[in-house]
Amino acid sequence: MTLAPHGLDELLLIARDTALAAGALALQRRRDGVEVAATKSSPIDIVTQADRDAEELIRSLLADARPDDGFLGEESGAGGGTSGLTWVVDPIDGTVNFLYDIPAWAVSIAVVEGDPDPLTWRALAGCVLNPVTGEVYTAKAGGGARLGDVELAVNRDVALDRALVGTGFAYALDSRRPQIDVASAVLGQVRDIRRIGSAALDLCGVAAGRFDAYYEWGLNPWDHAAGALIAAEAGAAVVGRDGAPGGKDLLVAAAPELASELAVLVETLRSR
Repeated sequence: MTLAPHGLDELLLIARDTALAAGALALQRRRDGVEVAATKSSPIDIVTQADRDAEELIRSLLADARPDDGFLGEESGAGGGTSGLTWVVDPIDGTVNFLYDIPAWAVSIAVVEGDPDPLTWRALAGCVLNPVTGEVYTAKAGGGARLGDVELAVNRDVALDRALVGTGFAYALDSRRPQIDVASAVLGQVRDIRRIGSAALDLCGVAAGRFDAYYEWGLNPWDHAAGALIAAEAGAAVVGRDGAPGGKDLLVAAAPELASELAVLVETLRSR
């Protein structure tokens, strides 16, 4: 399937408008008080009622606008479609930040072509919204990335030892130890490391030049679907292990030369 430019514009508008509606709902839920509804991979990996309410709204709005498309959401799972397109949704990326009222959480909505697998899909359009700051990041395939109306570009010609690097850690404690060990070693070879708590915002941070690079492993498709497209359209290489596309095994985003160097470093440290 090849969409005409106006088709991508329509998809991007739907993603943006849906994210704004869900963001407004989540922000109101935050103001009303947060209710922890369940846990997932561990007792500290939480789901709030606001996550569920926001995803329900997103799913409903997308079904009205694009009834033939598929859906993959963090809270409600997958739903098949017949169009060949799937919406990949994280209603609140950074739920622990949301719980603690830290203003670094996001609504992430992307639409992809093909199976909803980061190793094979083609991302078409995406939006990441920080409802607290009002920042709206958008991108469409071949159309660049923007923060509001400002076109974004990644930082280039940054040496690894001068790079500010974003990363994240699993909430499953048995998965966290290797990530801590690698981060500790990476910290000795870069300018510094930041852990914000939202993969979507980290990837947008690379696009906006707030980070030079970002890496993480253990991510789910909804964590990075929109953010990876935004970073790529701002000029980042988004890569995984052994040159594969970024995904659960590893995702690195940075200007191409730095991304390659950081990916090799992370893989070398992981193999020790």
